[in-house]
Amino acid sequence: MKFHPQFKLNSHQFKTADELIAFTKLMDDEVFHFLNDWFNKLPFINLTTSGSTGYPKEIRLKKEHMINSAKATGEYFKLFENTTALLCMSPKYIAGKMMLVRAMVLGWDLDVVEPTSTPLKKLNKNYDFCAMVPMQVTSSLNELHKIKTLIVGGGAVSNSIKRSVQNMKTAIFATYGMTETVTHIAVQKLNNIPTTYFSCLPNVKVSKDTRNCLVIDAPQISDDRIITNDIVEIINETSFIWLGRFDNVINSGGVKLFPEQIEFCLTEIIENRFFLASEPDELLGNKLILVIESLPYSEDNIKILKKKLKSSLSTYEIPKSIYFTTPFVETETKKIQRQKTLDLILNQSEN
Repeated sequence: MKFHPQFKLNSHQFKTADELIAFTKLMDDEVFHFLNDWFNKLPFINLTTSGSTGYPKEIRLKKEHMINSAKATGEYFKLFENTTALLCMSPKYIAGKMMLVRAMVLGWDLDVVEPTSTPLKKLNKNYDFCAMVPMQVTSSLNELHKIKTLIVGGGAVSNSIKRSVQNMKTAIFATYGMTETVTHIAVQKLNNIPTTYFSCLPNVKVSKDTRNCLVIDAPQISDDRIITNDIVEIINETSFIWLGRFDNVINSGGVKLFPEQIEFCLTEIIENRFFLASEPDELLGNKLILVIESLPYSEDNIKILKKKLKSSLSTYEIPKSIYFTTPFVETETKKIQRQKTLDLILNQSEN
């Protein structure tokens, strides 16, 4: 496995893989361990999924597919050799690992910093490309001018973030992807003429199955078609609108509710983290509930919240019960584990 001759890591260039690995041993344990695996003789990398939609699982990705994914990102965003890039996400997971792969394959000048909530705060340098999670974007709004092109993944992008970035010169994109797709296979423009749909990267085509869930045909990054649990509206073979998770859809009194779509509306109303779910109901079969990461509200504040819910949502979309708990159960990458949090709440209410 070779790396591009123009590749730089924290302003250093390297002649051999051994020299690069030795440098990272003193810099970052996760980078060091990944590069050790990257430059061994095996044709694959073993990874663990985040576990946000279930239990984490071990999967095996071909290095060839990771290289192809890196090239597709470079082609889509026109990021070729000597691109300056910032890695401010954990190298333990696929998003961070792929920033390293892109840099090595495409010949980028990559800086690695600690994955804090405010990674740009102490930096006096501008970058062509960076990837962040929504929390980092929210905490870095005053610093985003340091980035030319920014991709955002690892969680839904709120309406609040979308509004905040509209007039920025930085080109900002939400990403769609997962460990199995070697990070993103599609992106959605969030500002400077934003779009409502995701556009696929080169060599990726999409369709949907009988459940209306996304099916990904990407032979450059996967030997098999990838069948997801994400309900979508297909625009054409290279673009789609994401509606929500199949396993989160709630059938309440015969009406199908998409929690993620309703949650977008509620980001204007609820300051704390929250999510929508369901619990059994004798009349409706399942009723919609709202779970807020907070100590219980006062009766007056609950009345104010319910009034806001009624003015913002349709009759079917209004939660029938509101629960409070803190903290939410999370994955290592700070994604909310909805089912585990919900199980905790419902078990407490039964006792």
